[in-house]
Amino acid sequence: MNVGVAAATADGLVKDTTTQTFRKDVIEESRHQPVLVDFWAPWCGPCKQLTPVLEKAVRSAKGAVKLVKMNIDEHPAVAGQIGIQSIPAVIAFVNGQPADGFMGALPESQVTAFLERLTRQEIRNEEKELLQAADAAVVAGDPAGAAQLYSEILAGDPTNAHALAGLARSYLETGSIEQAKHTLAQVPEAQRNETAVAAARAALEIAEQAAHLGPIAELEQKVAANPLDHQARFDLAIALNSNNRRQEALDHLLEIVRRDRKWNDDGARKQLVQFFEAWGPTDEHTVAGRRRLSSILFA
Repeated sequence: MNVGVAAATADGLVKDTTTQTFRKDVIEESRHQPVLVDFWAPWCGPCKQLTPVLEKAVRSAKGAVKLVKMNIDEHPAVAGQIGIQSIPAVIAFVNGQPADGFMGALPESQVTAFLERLTRQEIRNEEKELLQAADAAVVAGDPAGAAQLYSEILAGDPTNAHALAGLARSYLETGSIEQAKHTLAQVPEAQRNETAVAAARAALEIAEQAAHLGPIAELEQKVAANPLDHQARFDLAIALNSNNRRQEALDHLLEIVRRDRKWNDDGARKQLVQFFEAWGPTDEHTVAGRRRLSSILFA
């Protein structure tokens, strides 16, 4: 064994496998990071050219991928099971399944490009899982946890519009309007109309409106004293929404629409539409609110 192979083996990035250890070395290990399987044989000249190139590329990837070598003369079963008919053959396993591969002794540049494509896809998958977890944390009322996850995504992808929008929403949940505004300003121009960004922008505008209103109790007293004071009811709806009391906010705006559709240049309906955008199309209050609004408008 030469010095390069010894070093690679010592750091755990390169190893040989057998039929008995294939599940542990490849299937199980590929659930943590992609694993390349190099099917080779001692008599194969192109294999001898490819293996050092593979080892160098894997070491350069610094742990993003591992290399497992299988001598098909000594261990032919696995190669037969997955249809390897000629060597060298390299199969990439991800999450326990074959995901990509190539045949023949490729030059170093093409092997490097293959690894970059493979690891980029792995990063995208991890990013997707983090986004889902962060979005779930927002829904669960954990803005600090969500902000941490969004920030983790942005550390690797600073222009991720979904993560920027989510981080802004997290700041809004904690009352940090200026931080939310600064975060949204970082969204690339071409992505500013994406659904998540538009929703965060609507939420920011609503939060800025709410910041200038009086206490909810005072607004409730005004509405109780004069049910036709639509401005007080409108302000109350915005204040209630800022306290995550969406159902009550919805009820008050719908009441204005019901009583006086044209008030303030159709202001209550427009505010409802902004609420729906901020809450998202699948939110239960959005779904119910759209239905109730339609029944009023088209009765």
